[in-house]
Amino acid sequence: MFLSHFYNYFSSDIAVDLGTANTLIYVRGKGVVASEPSVVAINRDTGAIIAVGQEAKSMLGRTPANIIAIRPMKDGVIADYDITEKMLRHFILKVHNRKTLVRPRMVICIPSGVTQVEKRAVKDSAIQAGAREVFLIEEPMAAAIGAGLPIQEPSGNMVVDIGGGTTEVAIISLSGIVYANSVRVGGDEMDESIVSYIKRQYNLLVGYSVAEDLKIKLGSAFPTSEGGSVEIKGRDIVTGIPKTINISEEEVRESLKDSIAKIVEAVCLALEKTPPELSADIVDRGIVLTGGGALLKNLDKRLSHETGLPIIVSDDPLKAVVLGTGYVLDDHELLKKVTIE
Repeated sequence: MFLSHFYNYFSSDIAVDLGTANTLIYVRGKGVVASEPSVVAINRDTGAIIAVGQEAKSMLGRTPANIIAIRPMKDGVIADYDITEKMLRHFILKVHNRKTLVRPRMVICIPSGVTQVEKRAVKDSAIQAGAREVFLIEEPMAAAIGAGLPIQEPSGNMVVDIGGGTTEVAIISLSGIVYANSVRVGGDEMDESIVSYIKRQYNLLVGYSVAEDLKIKLGSAFPTSEGGSVEIKGRDIVTGIPKTINISEEEVRESLKDSIAKIVEAVCLALEKTPPELSADIVDRGIVLTGGGALLKNLDKRLSHETGLPIIVSDDPLKAVVLGTGYVLDDHELLKKVTIE
């Protein structure tokens, strides 16, 4: 008992939202201390890390032959074990900014429905990166806690967490997940859809950073009153010469329609599968949106139009998952209830 108190006193326990697009770190007693893109730049010849996070993301598509920028997470799970471990180690050292005597406990959130092999990969990479003990919780549960939903009550709470690689839809009651569905559509697929649309319509190749910028500036799920267009640059497929075009909000919305339709379909399916007693609670409370995708303009209006239910965007959708993960660091009883094996 004394030893466990000793560990907790001297170690800075960490909560991690290990996302496809971004990794966020929460340190007990300090709050969210890091939010960086999940990108690592390495030297292809030596294997040495050149940059991690924002600096590495700025290198995507711009590196010489001997440097490669890698996104080690795909669809919410580890695609490259070694690089993920190095990335986690970098973030742990960065947030500690000193050598600690005791290694930290870590709570990491993962998509619902991942395999045992994928869970083991996350745990192993965290241990290798310097964690003393690792707990896993499911992303929609962390998102619901971070959004302030009363998950421990015997009532229905519905959360839709739209991340970079996956959209998690879950019904939660009594600290447990009654229904969960993870669809592999998120911010990354939206970016790919924009790139494909511009290539198809204009014979123009643009980078994913341009597509992401377009999504943020003009992307919408329902017509807006703003309209507008943005000038973008790319390479003409036919001539190979750089070219500039204007693309409108309507065109960006058209390019995103299939991705948004998949999210709407996942939400409607969850509502169909919800027990009637919990459905009544959701009618009263509505559906809570979290994750970066919740910031897409008028997505709440589109979902409300399709379901007839109130849709609430959480106060800080980008940080909802990591805040929920951090919250359970201080609540041992809740951690026991929501941890998955």
